[in-house]
Amino acid sequence: MSASDFSTLTPDLMLDALESISLRCDGRFIALNSYENRVFQVGIEDEKPVIAKFYRPHRWSDEAILEEHAFIAALAAQEIPVVPAMIYNKNKTLCKYRHFRFAVFSRHGGRAPELENEDTLEWLGRFLGRIHMVGKAQPYQHRPTLDVQTFGHQPLHWLLHHNFIPQDITEAYRSVAQQALAEVQHCYARAGEVEQLRLHGDCHAGNVLWTDEGPHFVDFDDSRMGPAIQDLWMLLSGERSDMVKQLSAVLAGYEDFCEFNPRELHLIEALRTLRLIHYSAWLAQRWDDPAFKLAFPWFNTQHYWQDRILELREQIALMQEAPLWPS
Repeated sequence: MSASDFSTLTPDLMLDALESISLRCDGRFIALNSYENRVFQVGIEDEKPVIAKFYRPHRWSDEAILEEHAFIAALAAQEIPVVPAMIYNKNKTLCKYRHFRFAVFSRHGGRAPELENEDTLEWLGRFLGRIHMVGKAQPYQHRPTLDVQTFGHQPLHWLLHHNFIPQDITEAYRSVAQQALAEVQHCYARAGEVEQLRLHGDCHAGNVLWTDEGPHFVDFDDSRMGPAIQDLWMLLSGERSDMVKQLSAVLAGYEDFCEFNPRELHLIEALRTLRLIHYSAWLAQRWDDPAFKLAFPWFNTQHYWQDRILELREQIALMQEAPLWPS
């Protein structure tokens, strides 16, 4: 079975998997927007619907998935608004059916947060500060660290050795990516030693559900060790002046609960650069999954890679500028 093969995950198999842990499905289900895994809202007889998440085969070890579940459970125990996996499988959260692993979560609705609102950003900052206080309590043992090697050199090496980049611009992409990674190293050198902690890892607006009661943080699938700023910078957007105001609002809430090391501000554009390289490799590594060809038809075209070269050149210039500094 391919590492990205969900072809045998039929509706019947998905429902049978849930029935195997004594959930009485009513036959109704909706496939939710997810590419790395397969996620469904499933109707349950005489109860509220649940969310069933089927993990991509071979991506994470059982131990790594259970570490994520334990981290979320620890956050929930501190009344931080997250959605922990439910316990079904002999007092465990990770269930197995045939060759698939899955977990079940309660359903939580919500809308995207209004990131242009400074009160919203401060509110998010407060909860991120609380998340990071729990994240500092102990390290992950089975999940990797977000660093230049894992998010930069390794994905670049994969792209260059699997013939995804058009041959006539391969050398141009290699050159600019290597220059960008050298500049990332300079950013890390300027930041110096920074604390590594358990993170959400992919804290963009799509992974925050907002209600009148405030936010819920969802999808910790990319949770790993890394610097605190990784969970903050994706909340920033727009012109530099806009991002300064947004950063000030986020940190105003964050530092109510967790001290922030300002040297990490040197890493914002470095982490953005690593994410860009890693994202291209992520798409390439999943390209044998039919869902990716349907969802990302613009990927792996000449135009796509030309745009990535220009994007990395812009990142090189941004990394050479002074870091953002809250007002």
